[in-house]
Amino acid sequence: MESIVITGGAGFIGSNFVRLALEKTPWRVVVFDNLTYAGNLLSLAGVAEHPRFHFIEGDIADREAVRSLFRDVRPLRLVNFAAETHVDRSIDDPGAFIRTNITGTFELLDAARGLLAEGDAGFRSAFRFLHVSTDEVYGSLGKTGLFSETTPYAPNSPYAASKAAADHLVRAYHETFALPALVTNCSNNYGPYQFPEKLIPLMLLNALEGKPLPIYGDGGNVRDWLYVVDHCEGILRVLEVGRPGEKYNIGGLNEKTNLEIVDRLCSILEEEFPARTNAALSGLGLVRYDQLKTFVPDRPGHDRRYAIDARKIQEQLGWTPRHDFESGLRETVRWYLANLDWCRSVQSGSYQRQRLGLGVGGT
Repeated sequence: MESIVITGGAGFIGSNFVRLALEKTPWRVVVFDNLTYAGNLLSLAGVAEHPRFHFIEGDIADREAVRSLFRDVRPLRLVNFAAETHVDRSIDDPGAFIRTNITGTFELLDAARGLLAEGDAGFRSAFRFLHVSTDEVYGSLGKTGLFSETTPYAPNSPYAASKAAADHLVRAYHETFALPALVTNCSNNYGPYQFPEKLIPLMLLNALEGKPLPIYGDGGNVRDWLYVVDHCEGILRVLEVGRPGEKYNIGGLNEKTNLEIVDRLCSILEEEFPARTNAALSGLGLVRYDQLKTFVPDRPGHDRRYAIDARKIQEQLGWTPRHDFESGLRETVRWYLANLDWCRSVQSGSYQRQRLGLGVGGT
């Protein structure tokens, strides 16, 4: 049975991709994850007993662990989701991002190079290494324009810089060692199993608990929003028919300001769980979720606008997102309302949705 290794498969996008791979392919799915704060086995509930699923705990920056993984599994495909991903955390502790996102990607690439050297021509031809990246590597757009696959890199946060470096390593291993590698750069994801440090689950859970909804700056920062299942389908399409050496932008075609996101989230939440029935709000004398909105100082280096040009993957590979923003956001709200136990469990550590990324001090 052909095997695929999914690094970071217990995280947000990775766990959604695991489910898709088990549903849509015949592959043996091997998850390799270090189970840091944002990776949790609870996010793989329902698939752990699948006969084609296997889990290995490990760190992609640990050379021996990665080499052992490749020796034992000998995967024909690898999708690298493993990364430190939160911009605010990268401001507080850039070192963790350098280690995982750059050193970890290097260790995976070098182990893959060794595996290919041992394989026959058929194995080398079929092997694929897909690195999942972000639109943040491109920097900040003005009021017009879109990021394309040829947009120069101009990262503005330690997170974005670490992902940009990893992208360049992947390209270099393809050009220098003929490693059959691909890169995807996605816009902001949302949906089930997202750790509650990101905008949508953070605002949703704060609203439910009657806590402030902190909006950075004037709330006018624009992002292109992509439902996570659509993203995973795009990744699978690239993995199956994308051309090695190429990069593909995957976007949701949904540009929204942060303030628009919060306002729409409050409206949907009002329909799904009216504020008048929420004891947390009535105890504060509030009758609407949007009364919790609070504007706070912006974070350092906050890019103003991102927007993806996804024509390449649409025209060459036939992928388009199936969810519009309204349907995806409503599904997301309903998932979190139905899975509050998951939310409480994954936040059981030191992170309690406090603000991060104020750039105070160094590490």
